Amino acid sequence: MLKAVIKAFGIPDLRRRIFFTLGILVIFRVIAHVPLPGISSEIKSRLTNLISGVDAPAGSSQGIGSVLGFLNIFSGGSLSNFSIVATGVYPYITATIIMQLLQPIIPALENLSKEGERGRAVINRWQHIITVPIAAVTAYGQIVLLKSQNVITGTDAQKLSLFGASADFGLTVTVVVSMTAGTMILVWMGELITEFGIGQGVSVLIFGGIVSNLPSTLVRTSQTGVAQNIISILIIAVVALLSIVGIVLVQEGQRKIPVKFPRQTQGNRVYGGQSTYIPLKVNSAGMIPLIFASSIIIFPTTVAGFFVRPNQPDDVISQAANWVVVNFGPSSILYQVVYFGMVVGFTYFYTLVLFNQQNITESLRDRGGFIPGYRPGKPTNDFLMKVLNRITLLGALFLGTIAVLPFLLGAIVQSQVNTFLSSTSLLIVVGVAVDTMKQLEAQLTMREYQGILR
Repeated sequence: MLKAVIKAFGIPDLRRRIFFTLGILVIFRVIAHVPLPGISSEIKSRLTNLISGVDAPAGSSQGIGSVLGFLNIFSGGSLSNFSIVATGVYPYITATIIMQLLQPIIPALENLSKEGERGRAVINRWQHIITVPIAAVTAYGQIVLLKSQNVITGTDAQKLSLFGASADFGLTVTVVVSMTAGTMILVWMGELITEFGIGQGVSVLIFGGIVSNLPSTLVRTSQTGVAQNIISILIIAVVALLSIVGIVLVQEGQRKIPVKFPRQTQGNRVYGGQSTYIPLKVNSAGMIPLIFASSIIIFPTTVAGFFVRPNQPDDVISQAANWVVVNFGPSSILYQVVYFGMVVGFTYFYTLVLFNQQNITESLRDRGGFIPGYRPGKPTNDFLMKVLNRITLLGALFLGTIAVLPFLLGAIVQSQVNTFLSSTSLLIVVGVAVDTMKQLEAQLTMREYQGILR
């Protein structure tokens, strides 16, 4: 890996791509600290404390803190600063998932996905359009949620509202528009990285945010009871290392299905007769099942958080909302069991969606290819589905285990380690690092071949 990086810096074009990516990341971290207009600086410290669980505002819920911590991951750490990019790229990720799920349902979208570059451009344009309203709703939802958790208090809470005598409609719209524009700026910056830099842009931005927050996370962890126990530190370090190795092995693991193409004679020339394989990945869904499951399972807690009124403990609605927050919060066993099951289920669901979109069986039949021992058409499709279900079981169980790993590890060391070892953060960091290195190696290979041809 080090040789590849050193060699990349020796090639002018790759060096420009690497420095361009690093430059965008620096700009992103600067923007992440640009405050929203009309917002007091005390909100940032209270929000940071709520997400970290250290000195959280009085009356706030630890369950809501975990929800905001999840959203903070996809904002690249910007939510904790409550900056203009506090909503991050999560709305764009949501829009992308929606478009992928709609393609098998809407024939027009499915036909667009098969039209090559033009079709992908149209779908991408619709993703951008859908991102805007999702970002606006997410921005206002965050404001309402932070008000309910006593993060936004006093005159700020009175002003940031669309209703009420003290509401400042202009300020509220300005804040929501600023956060929405921040999301679209991040999406644009991510696409610049994809086109002119190294790696998948949006993922690289999230990666940069997670890595930049790692020092402060380690400092907070050192202030907890975990750091006082050397055995706990060793257990966490070993589990983290094994998790990284496991993620790489599962993400890169694949089952190679042999495929043969018959020889065809046209005139005096013979075509075909080649042998290749279909790579079925152990985890075709990547980290999408974790995002699906996390987005859905935090929904009840998020909605309930709007109705928790710390100043009115006897209110029936507040009590019911608080019960939902406590029993469906990340610290409950029920949450972890449901989370594990949803991750496994969504892994199978999304893998099936991707497999159907690829149309492997039809592509083989159109090109005259076949799998030895299986007739083209339905027998081939049934065989591929059988193999895919078997290997996906391993990937699904692994993802489910990674999802609940912080809870299990916290039970072992008798401490809260969710902020230190987030399963989603770990998957993103390792996955982006591996993918970026693959792209870098592909760029190097292409240039070496060009050198050989010269």
